[in-house]
Amino acid sequence: MKSEFKINEIAKLYGIGADSLRYYEKLGLLQPRRAANGYRQYSLRDMYKLTIIRDLRQLDFTMEQIKAYLDHQSIENTLDLLRQEHELVEKQIARLQHTQRSLVDRMNILTESRTIQTEQFTIKTYLDRPCLQLRLRITRDEETDYAVKMLHQKHRHHQLDLGNQWYGASVSLEALQAGIRDEFNAVFFIFDADESRTIEYDYTLPAGKYLSFHYRGSYRQSYDHMMALIAHAKAHGHRITGDPFEIYAIDNRDTAVTEEFLTEIQVRID
Repeated sequence: MKSEFKINEIAKLYGIGADSLRYYEKLGLLQPRRAANGYRQYSLRDMYKLTIIRDLRQLDFTMEQIKAYLDHQSIENTLDLLRQEHELVEKQIARLQHTQRSLVDRMNILTESRTIQTEQFTIKTYLDRPCLQLRLRITRDEETDYAVKMLHQKHRHHQLDLGNQWYGASVSLEALQAGIRDEFNAVFFIFDADESRTIEYDYTLPAGKYLSFHYRGSYRQSYDHMMALIAHAKAHGHRITGDPFEIYAIDNRDTAVTEEFLTEIQVRID
């Protein structure tokens, strides 16, 4: 086995560019010998260092951290590095477990949503539902998506899982009764009690009874279904105590087939 290798051989062996090898040399991490023709010759010691660099880069160590380690390599420093690696691996495992739970949760939500009975009025009872809210005038479906992105950006310091996050949009009851169609006044994310402990929420859907109605398909049905919800409440002696709102159970996050959309309309009653 030969003891020195050219830059193209090392680049191919490690799957990295020659520019990266030159950059490592510039930082003093590698010290290839120059042959008589001026070409770099990498030793087995350079390869050993490059293996460490590659492994630590995969664990997101900075080049400064890697250089400090290689400049002062010892058992104590190796133990310290291994502890750091262990912490990073633990964080990666936690992220993967969170992703796994999110995937399972979304699959369960979609599976259950496909079996929900639509075109029926039901009454549901809730505890306080903490929310993050953004108030603005929305007149088109596309604006709802944009408003949700704005709300997420506004609260980007929170770890919001948009794939599984329940979100909705509210309508002014007064505007509905005045015959104004397809105009929403706010979007919001809804959290459960456990999530609310880590969220600085700014709005609450108050505890109580809510009249609920699910429909599938285009949002163009929204106004008619909301008016039917209001009429149903009045016909059954319920007093409406808040603005109606929609919750988007299945939307363009999950399907491009409009007929598969599932939307729930709720309004608080007593």
